[in-house]
Amino acid sequence: MMDHKETDISGTPVLPDQGRRNFLETTAKATLAGAGLAMGLAACKSDKPAATAPAKAAEGDGARAVAPGEFDVHPGKLDSYYIFSSAGHNGEVRIYGLPSGRTLKRIPVFNLDPMVGWGITNESKKIMGTKPDGTLKYTTGDTHHVHGSYTDGTYDSKYLWTNDKLNGRIARIRMDRMECDAITEIPNVQGFHGIFPDKRDPVDSNINHTTRVFCGAEFHSPQPNDGRDVNDPTKWFALFTCVDAESMDVRWQVKVDGNMDLVATSYDGKLAATNQYNTENGYLLADMMSAERDACVFFNIERVEAAIKAGKSFTIGDSKVPVVDGTHAANQDPKTALTCYVPVPKNPHGVNLSPDGKYFVCSGKLSPTATVIATELVHKWFAGELKDPRDAVVAEPEIGLGPLHTAFDGRGNAYTSLFLDSQIVKWNVEKAIAQYKGDKSVQPVVDRIDVHYQPGHTYASMGETKEADGKFLNAGNKFSKDRFLPVGPLHVETEQLIDITGDKMRLIHDHTAYPEPHDAIIVRADVVKTKQVSDMNDFPNAVKSMDDNRVERHGNKVFVYMTSQAPNYGLAEIKVKHGDEVTITVTNHDKVEDLTHGFGIEKYNVNFIINPQETHSVTFKADKPGAFWIYCTHFCHALHLEMRSRFIVEK
Repeated sequence: MMDHKETDISGTPVLPDQGRRNFLETTAKATLAGAGLAMGLAACKSDKPAATAPAKAAEGDGARAVAPGEFDVHPGKLDSYYIFSSAGHNGEVRIYGLPSGRTLKRIPVFNLDPMVGWGITNESKKIMGTKPDGTLKYTTGDTHHVHGSYTDGTYDSKYLWTNDKLNGRIARIRMDRMECDAITEIPNVQGFHGIFPDKRDPVDSNINHTTRVFCGAEFHSPQPNDGRDVNDPTKWFALFTCVDAESMDVRWQVKVDGNMDLVATSYDGKLAATNQYNTENGYLLADMMSAERDACVFFNIERVEAAIKAGKSFTIGDSKVPVVDGTHAANQDPKTALTCYVPVPKNPHGVNLSPDGKYFVCSGKLSPTATVIATELVHKWFAGELKDPRDAVVAEPEIGLGPLHTAFDGRGNAYTSLFLDSQIVKWNVEKAIAQYKGDKSVQPVVDRIDVHYQPGHTYASMGETKEADGKFLNAGNKFSKDRFLPVGPLHVETEQLIDITGDKMRLIHDHTAYPEPHDAIIVRADVVKTKQVSDMNDFPNAVKSMDDNRVERHGNKVFVYMTSQAPNYGLAEIKVKHGDEVTITVTNHDKVEDLTHGFGIEKYNVNFIINPQETHSVTFKADKPGAFWIYCTHFCHALHLEMRSRFIVEK
């Protein structure tokens, strides 16, 4: 068993909380030897007990133990933070309370949700996008990242954005309602992964809020993808995209070398960055691994937009979106370059900006290092004052195996998830810079904590704003195995909340997450401002009068306008003819907070809710003759079960 005073494979001193290190380090050595091709092996079970730790390690963990009830949120009390989390291939966004870990809401975005009627109501289908026959264009999605809008460098509770990696779409969520209000399909991209809003306008310095959202595409594809060049991947490439924050229109795109992963933006609005693997532009794994380094690519937003304004752009296929050339070969002169490719170790995964805006941190994945890039030096390269983009690197500490994502506490410390080591490592940025300059007495790594197991994203409370407060860190782990009661082959996944207020990290608790959570943000509760009751005037099709319940026929199209007010629907009966196209519009006239009604029609695949003062509608074919009950599917009143109407379909 390893002594806790020894060093690990990266040469970093092993600190006291090193449970399972035998198992994990053995796998990690084999992984690095195989150039990262066997990363998944670290998830396999060991024949030896994996949770046995030496006595001193146990003492170290005990010293960090959270006292019973220290972070409890008692009945009737509210959480102090929200987590807004992507949900992976479920296609939704989830809201958790912190520090309780309680699930507060699931926001349907790219997925169907019969509870709220997302993908069923006319209003939601219009947002999601439909085919000419009125059916949904897509019924699947894959959300990876969630980020919020900014004013003066911190969250303003206006919007959230999330991506759909599967179908190349970006969605926006209104935070006052916590509901999706817009979805845009991005042209000519596949594998849309990284996403980040700007923090202020890059051109007009007087606009100190989010105006653009940047989107990185991970996969190369034929351009245009219309059947040409499908057998010649050497002609394929990826595009970096800018979307307007308000209109949700695509503003422009940039052709790049490599595959984009995550995105980060500077506080001055001038720069966006993506960590880039496969800068070789290979299409076979061996080709992707041939170069010694990959890159963190910086986009000079003001120059990109100036180039487009000057007509130095082209379009692809049927798309009218202007595209500029941001490849390395086309941007050799720093004084005119649109992009800056800063070399970093192979296959980086994750790029994050420090709260003071001084540094971008890009993790190595196949290297046990994190690369620290100075924002000021990137600007100097674009000004022609820095000879080599690599000179913008100011630190590259060895922190552990499989580094992925980095969060910050606002006190100069960074927290990086180590996928292979199954740890979160805490390291000091200024110490890392001093070590890089040659001070061999400095040790940047100041703490480690085991997590269970193999973390992907990690994120800190307010950590992506100027108001990073260094209170909580969450580790989103890809495997749970023995952490929870078994429920069959598909295991629930693990979110672990960590206290980072002191010198040593402390594990607060595990909370479960239905697969597969990815990135998230932690926002102080006082920042978030929501509407508890809607305004009826916000719904153009509202049935505003309780006396205006009616049925209108126009040929074989029937339009039903009705109200609901607990415990009654405005119409006791709706009669239509077999084969009619029926549109039913319902307005909830209740004004009491939390008094939501449901609207379900037996055998007709119709189910949705109407919150207080809201209006929703559905359109469907009356294809089954007979009598069918309409009933309230969402508890609303002591006479909830009696809240019914009849849907009569006559032959």
